[in-house]
Formats: sequence, structure tokens, C-alpha cells
Amino acid sequence: MPNVSPAGPPMAASPLTVAVLEIDAYASTLGWDQPARLFALVDTARLRAQEPALATQLGLDDSAATTASLTPIEQEELPAGTALDDFLGTIAWPDAVAGCAMTVERLMLPPSAEASVPEGLDEKQLTTWVANHPDRQEVRMTVAVLRDGARESAVRLREKDSPTEVLTGAGLVPGLAEALAATFEA
Repeated sequence: MPNVSPAGPPMAASPLTVAVLEIDAYASTLGWDQPARLFALVDTARLRAQEPALATQLGLDDSAATTASLTPIEQEELPAGTALDDFLGTIAWPDAVAGCAMTVERLMLPPSAEASVPEGLDEKQLTTWVANHPDRQEVRMTVAVLRDGARESAVRLREKDSPTEVLTGAGLVPGLAEALAATFEA
């Protein structure tokens, strides 16, 4: 059962879960077949205090500070043709950034398909094989990490593209979470 109600995130949702679901909702307004997007996560109250003009530009009035303690700020577009791992290896966040998040679209196969993967495929061949597999699923993954190690993810299937069908959980996309967490290591 997805951890989302039709009216929004669960009442007991953590600020990180709320931020992930906000980013997922934003990404859903852009449609599918989008490039990966990177977001800085900043403490809303700190942003309002230290950067009031930016907070106003982002629409963060007094009520916003009490409803969401993390504000996602989209970063510049990722360079075209750059591998995601290579790009993330170049990121260094200023101290004001409490965490980061990324949305990426991927093709996934059910675990039952793993046994049928042909041996000896290189990365390009494997990508082609997955793209042509009848059981493939297009998914949008939103993964967020905080400096303190907290993690959250949201996964949306293209065939069930609805806010009530978004799955959330800290360990849904561990590889991307690790790569994002590494952007905070000195």
C-alpha cells in the first residue's frame, strides 16, 4: 500500500518525506521523458532568516515555515552527455544546504526477469535488452538525503501515474542514495 493519501503526505510524515513528495509532485507536472533534476534541500526557517528576498521569491511566507521545514531548490540543469556518477562526483554543497535530492527516470524489470538476463552484455547492450523486455516498467525515482544520513525515496510508475500510487521508503533506491550522500563527504 503506498504511503500517500489523496490529500497529500501522511500527517506524521517527516520533513524529508514531505520534501521528497513535493519534488515528486513537481516532477509530475513536467511530464515524463525528462532529464535528471538535482535539488538542494535547505532549512526553510534558516532560508527565511538569511535570504529573505529569495524566500519571498520562492513564496515562503510565514505559514510556509511552519508547514515545511525543508525547502527544495532546483539546481542548474545537469550537463548533457555526462554520466550521473561522474556529475555527482563534482558536487560540493555549501554549509547552508541541509541535504539534496534528485529525480531520475529509469526502466526497471521485476526481480523475476533477473534470471533471464543474457550473460556477457556490456552496459549499452544491457540497456537495449531492458528497453526491449516485455515486462519493463518506466519509473520516476525521487531520492533525498540529509547531511545527518537520513534518506527518503519516492517511486512512481508511469503506468500508475497518480499521487495516490507513489511508493515511499528510505531504502527503495539505495545506489542513488549512496551517490547523493557522497556529495556531502569532504
